[in-house]
Amino acid sequence: MTSLHHDRLLESISARQARVGVIGLGYVGLPLAVAVARSGFPVTGFDIDPAKIVALDDGRSYIEAVTDEALGREIAAGRFRSTTDFSDLGQCDVIVICVPTPLTRHRDPDLSFVEGTARSTAATLRSGQLVVLESTTYPGTTDGIVRSILEETGLKSGEDFFIGFSPEREDPGNRVFETASIPKIVAGDGPRAAALMQHFYGAVVKTVVPVSSNATAEAVKLTENIFRAVNIALVNELKVVYEAMGIDIWEVIEAAKTKPFGYMPFYPGPGLGGHCIPIDPFYLTWKSREYELPTRFIELAGEINSAMPRHVVSRLAEALDRRQGKALSRSNVLVIGLAYKKNVPDIRESPSLRLIELIEERGGSAAFYDPHVEEIPSTREHLPLKGRRSIPFNEESVRRFDAVLIATDHDGIDYKALADWAPLIVDTRNVFARLGIVADHVVKA
Repeated sequence: MTSLHHDRLLESISARQARVGVIGLGYVGLPLAVAVARSGFPVTGFDIDPAKIVALDDGRSYIEAVTDEALGREIAAGRFRSTTDFSDLGQCDVIVICVPTPLTRHRDPDLSFVEGTARSTAATLRSGQLVVLESTTYPGTTDGIVRSILEETGLKSGEDFFIGFSPEREDPGNRVFETASIPKIVAGDGPRAAALMQHFYGAVVKTVVPVSSNATAEAVKLTENIFRAVNIALVNELKVVYEAMGIDIWEVIEAAKTKPFGYMPFYPGPGLGGHCIPIDPFYLTWKSREYELPTRFIELAGEINSAMPRHVVSRLAEALDRRQGKALSRSNVLVIGLAYKKNVPDIRESPSLRLIELIEERGGSAAFYDPHVEEIPSTREHLPLKGRRSIPFNEESVRRFDAVLIATDHDGIDYKALADWAPLIVDTRNVFARLGIVADHVVKA
């Protein structure tokens, strides 16, 4: 019967008749669901948030990577529907889990969403289903946790159902690559699961990159983001050292990147943000303790990057004292950019939230302007900031502040006007130099 389950599912995928369930309709799940539907599969999206389902039923996308038009086409074609009813998972032939994997306050993995979703999947699990985890996690999660929960039903992986891992590679705001054009790492628990993974994702994305095991695929995702975290930490540390020497780190990087080999540019900033780089490396540091092996580079990178918001606020305080003759404790500061990266509304793990907190911890007052974020939503780590709204961007509003802190360099901001209106600007993104705006009251940090 093992071969029969596999062959039937393979045939169903080939004919684009397999119903695909995507669990978690956020920054990863919704773009994936629409890409799968666009490739011809019937898709059911699942989420615990009823507000998301209401929006999707109305044809309204809340994710920038998915336009209302793209969503509407798949709904109109009958290829996409969404629900909060997880009992419908039993109707799905392929189930893809795209739920958050945050850290606890102690920087340990929080797999409660993965475990809860695995149990919801197990409640309707049947023979002939392929279950895929896309959520970033440490090596061993798919086979050790998800498979174990599913096998509590009495069904066996590789015999009755199939399980695989394919790490998400979404990049909010990237106009060059979308879900279907980003190469996809795939792996499965055994050769039949691996073949189903290649067949399914090969029908959705342009390039599939198979690896030997689920643990290897999990390690690939961590390696990609650890690489970025360590290199960003390096330039952040160099920024502080060169700053003390009177050397501009941005000029150094621009010159260094002209070398056509052996160098790749990374850029400093006010801290790390997003759903990957501030979180993913610590999944490996946690898992490495099981093997009694230290991860010194990763932990040091985390310390350096975590220290950047304090360094920036110290530079802000110094600039206020030297340029304005005013203490930070008596100053009003406008933070430009709440999102963690330019041109997106995504505030997950944004250093701007920490910058606001640090300014106010030192007695100052802080407000923000972001053309992509109207209001600070509820967050686990910064709950007291909930409900604060972006100020209007005009001369009258900006002149009320003693200093402006550039935390995110969105393209849709009039930096020339900002230079004219603000008495002091602390620039963590080098945006003024990059745009050729020369002003004595702009200080890099």
